[in-house]
Amino acid sequence: MKKSLLLTLSIFLLSFINIKTDKLAYVLFNSKGTKTTYDQLLAEAKKADIILFGELHDNPMSHWLQRELTEDLFADKKENLVLGAEMFEADDQVALDEYLAGRTTEKTMKEEVKLWNNYATDYKPLLDIAKTNHLKFIACNIPRRYANMVYSRGEKSLDSIDVEAKKWIAPFPVKYDGNLKCYKEIFENAGGHGGENLPKSQAYKDATMAYFILKNWSKGKAFVHYNGAYHSNYHQAIEWYLKQQNPDLKILVISTNEQKDNSKLDEVVYGSGDFIICTPATLTKTYK
Repeated sequence: MKKSLLLTLSIFLLSFINIKTDKLAYVLFNSKGTKTTYDQLLAEAKKADIILFGELHDNPMSHWLQRELTEDLFADKKENLVLGAEMFEADDQVALDEYLAGRTTEKTMKEEVKLWNNYATDYKPLLDIAKTNHLKFIACNIPRRYANMVYSRGEKSLDSIDVEAKKWIAPFPVKYDGNLKCYKEIFENAGGHGGENLPKSQAYKDATMAYFILKNWSKGKAFVHYNGAYHSNYHQAIEWYLKQQNPDLKILVISTNEQKDNSKLDEVVYGSGDFIICTPATLTKTYK
């Protein structure tokens, strides 16, 4: 009996040690820092009008989960799913549409569209889902040159651009709240360099992404938007602009965080998303 008890205790201790030393590529947490599951994330995403999927641009786990979630949502929503991203600028929409419709080749699209360095590994799979399943994929971001104009010369400089070009930006001047955490931190981290123009240029990105999300969303549809986590963390930035136009929207925010130890979520990122993907800081990057 004593030997049996000792054997049982030994097996229990070994099991505990194995659990403690598991190296998990990602752990999902809810907004309060409690561990949760992908199934719960998917269930909540199915109820949402808009899903803001906040990634760290070089984090492979967030990109993998973007793909998995998109495919699972398509299985449920079918043609009522719309995709969109920060990584494509609004003036590239026509070239993107032509490629998705099969009127041009990927080679032509890659020559015409301003693609990010990690397009092949991280965003092509999402575009492929849209192309294969005949879904809309919306280029949501402001053309970078106009965000740079806001930063260097202020928002009034946008008055000088062509009337057609103004269609690629949210109607301006956009509403702006410099006390929002997302913009206040940009201002403070820059030590005031650039004045309010720096956070305002960020606000124009957020406002434009919100504008094109709403322009392509309608009741009964689900819109998945891929963006850097900073553009949706703490339910600010893009969500703030979405709620200015439609406060009744059901918005789900997914954030991504990297830590030395991802077995427990750092309290500082509690609330950054409804669901938070936490990965080891040592995870291999998709690009440099």
